[in-house]
Amino acid sequence: MQSCEISGDSTDDPLSSGLRRKRQPRIVVIGAGLAGLSAAKALLESGFTDVTILEATDRIGGRVQSVKLGHATFELGATWIHGSHGNPVYHLAEDNGLLEETTDGERSVGRISLYSKNGVAYHLTNNGQRIPKDVVEEFSDLYNEVYNLTQEFFQRGKPVNAESQNSVGVFTRDVVRKRVKADPDDTEAVKRLKLAMIQQYLKVESCESSSHSMDEVSLSEFGEWTEIPGAHHIIPCGFIKIVEILARSIPESVIQLRKPVKCIHWNQSVSKEIERVADHNSDLPEEDKGSNVFVECEDCEFIPADHVIVTVSLGVLKKRHESLFHPRLPEEKVMAIEKLGINTTDKIFLEFEEPFWSSECNSIQFVWEDEAESESLTYPEELWYKKICSFDVLYPPERYGHVLSGWICGEEALIMEKCDDETVAETCTEMLRKFTGNPNIPKPRRILRSSWGSNPNFRGSYSYTQVGSSGADVEKLAKPLPYAESSKTTERGNGSSWLRDSCIGRGQRNLFPSRCR
Repeated sequence: MQSCEISGDSTDDPLSSGLRRKRQPRIVVIGAGLAGLSAAKALLESGFTDVTILEATDRIGGRVQSVKLGHATFELGATWIHGSHGNPVYHLAEDNGLLEETTDGERSVGRISLYSKNGVAYHLTNNGQRIPKDVVEEFSDLYNEVYNLTQEFFQRGKPVNAESQNSVGVFTRDVVRKRVKADPDDTEAVKRLKLAMIQQYLKVESCESSSHSMDEVSLSEFGEWTEIPGAHHIIPCGFIKIVEILARSIPESVIQLRKPVKCIHWNQSVSKEIERVADHNSDLPEEDKGSNVFVECEDCEFIPADHVIVTVSLGVLKKRHESLFHPRLPEEKVMAIEKLGINTTDKIFLEFEEPFWSSECNSIQFVWEDEAESESLTYPEELWYKKICSFDVLYPPERYGHVLSGWICGEEALIMEKCDDETVAETCTEMLRKFTGNPNIPKPRRILRSSWGSNPNFRGSYSYTQVGSSGADVEKLAKPLPYAESSKTTERGNGSSWLRDSCIGRGQRNLFPSRCR
């Protein structure tokens, strides 16, 4: 059995000699994703020397995960730099020459849905028919008009009526349906196609929001998210290069991989077990025994700290906040964790020997005609594949080969994650055959996919403002603990340590693609 011990690494601090009270503050950062690395980098550059990053996995980067296959790099997580004007990620990439190989087709201005702005999206039905381009354009104009209306509730302070249930999905489906059905120029057949397209567009929107359904996304808060001006960019050599640039100035000794955290004992509420171990550890300095915070790791090591920055995902907080913090978090933070939403958006890459799609096709959008009147986007487990909204064509083929990138979100993404590669590849091939009307499409030569939902270190792709939550909940999570006297809302314990939970922040979802038309 492994014995527990207390770490007293602060004795290595060059500033800790002499008067111990003048030692550098000990800061522990939990998580080596973009947030954790950025925090550690900023601290080190500001002169703090006693900084430790604890990372549960065997790699840095968090939900940035670039995988190299052959000569191409595929992104399982973060894909685009959203906007260039004042975007620090863009400037980091530009200053380090990461965008030099980006093609014009990989730059897009405005809301983006494709890897390339060139070409045409093919909207195909489950009957193997392509929806006429003019019908798609008419519907897209209508949908985008209604989308703009969803932004106005927050941006212009418009009241939300009870019929919408404060839901982006409910509001959008209702308004678009009414306008489609009232159009005197469309035949009944065209109206039915447009009604079916509503569900497909909402699936795409759900992938962007990383929600199970847009019915769960708050209408009154939806317009809070603003886009950074300028073009969106792909990093040809991989988004992981941004991670590597951030990590360059962080000494290797600062980052501890495979170091999952079990519990954060904060506010001087150190358990009796910690005190017992500390009393028997003669090597531990006296001031360490009285630390404001102890980070208890899964390997039984207790790390003393003055400050802790927590950058774990909202999914992890939802699952573990009761056991991860001792004492438990203040009620307003618990409520914020419970009210805010997070779900899974997964990618499925399929590589083919040769393209079966035409040279002008830049995406294949799946429209199920039998969903024209559907209210729900939840499917039985065996029909999980109906949540796949589309496959995008990766451009340029000279870089990626003949690859399609599929998108699936919500509970159905979790079901997909449980399937083996063979099952997913075969299911996707059957879908492509069905919708294209081409029974001779071969199975892909290779498949690569993400699994953010079932990964216990993430439990989701990124967060969204769920019905009943607001941006104020994000701010509550970011507020340091213990609260200052002026900001106390309930009784707190004593102590001078603080704990910052930066699991989510405004614009966090921008690590993943904005998947709209």
